[in-house]
Amino acid sequence: MGRLIAFLAPFAIGGVFVLALLVGAFMPRDAVTPDPTLALHKEAKEVSFQSDGPFGTYDRAQLQRGFKVYREVCSACHSLHQVAFRDLAALGFTQAEIKAIAKTNEQPTIDEKTGEPAMRPGLPSDKFYGPYANEVAARAANNNALPPDLSLMTKAREHGNRYVYSLLTGYANAPAGWKVPDGLNYNPYFKSINIAMPAPLASEGQVEYTDGTKPTVDQMAKDVAAFLTWTAEPKLVERHRTGFGAVIFLLIMTGLGYLSYRRVWAEIKYKTKKGEVASA
Repeated sequence: MGRLIAFLAPFAIGGVFVLALLVGAFMPRDAVTPDPTLALHKEAKEVSFQSDGPFGTYDRAQLQRGFKVYREVCSACHSLHQVAFRDLAALGFTQAEIKAIAKTNEQPTIDEKTGEPAMRPGLPSDKFYGPYANEVAARAANNNALPPDLSLMTKAREHGNRYVYSLLTGYANAPAGWKVPDGLNYNPYFKSINIAMPAPLASEGQVEYTDGTKPTVDQMAKDVAAFLTWTAEPKLVERHRTGFGAVIFLLIMTGLGYLSYRRVWAEIKYKTKKGEVASA
């Protein structure tokens, strides 16, 4: 009897498993409610940047304009914790300009006399300190929404620079039938459509450029998107140059290897044929 049970047990377990699969396959399911945001969401706009492609470079003038937009507009809510002031030398700023910029960005410290928290002028070696002391303060000031750090934003989003540009220029009135909750704004380029951040670039001339470039909303959005591309990839140009040099080196070595192969095997084939003739 025990042997019979042991023999039938695997079949019984398998039958129960198959029955469960069949029940799950044919059991009626509740209708899935379609996500309404899918119909409204838009992909990033088709816009080109000088840094695009394997031979992309940075335009220093554009990066300086983008930094100005960040400093005068975006820095009110967003930090750049991965970027140091001295890194701005790559944008063409002088050491005196960098020191002056850093000095305006106060950094947290401890008062040596009282031991209490205090603030001090920034140094070129400091990172960009955000406008809020911590996450709690940031959420409290933004209707519980946390403004993200922008240092690596263009690496964290698909089509990063295009996404930033599209988001900044994509604010619009909500279509009929779409309810925008209080405290949020309609932007079809944002994943959930409703975004807590109001349009940061609201009008032409919001930032005054010193190089004569007209500060339209489109231009300011493109400039700050280029700047944030640089903060995420400051070594992009060097990487492109290194990669191009490596490809050239590999092509040369491949050619030399092929020529060596042809020469070595040509001699072997010649000796082989010579031996066959001699033996004949």
